[in-house]
Amino acid sequence: MKVLKTIAIILLIIGGLNWGLVGLFKFDLVVTIFKAIPVVYRVIYVLVGLSAVYVIVAYKSICK
Repeated sequence: MKVLKTIAIILLIIGGLNWGLVGLFKFDLVVTIFKAIPVVYRVIYVLVGLSAVYVIVAYKSICK
């Protein structure tokens, strides 16, 4: 479970930094890196969303 928590937090950090770039500079890093393969960046967005749900549900155990 520790690995899952770590992966979820890393994905949230990546997602947060990406949205910061989108908000500040209208630059989507994930799309820029994987623009030739739209399925890949959609999967990344889904994984970031799922990691956010996981962190919300497991918040108390993560903060210990």
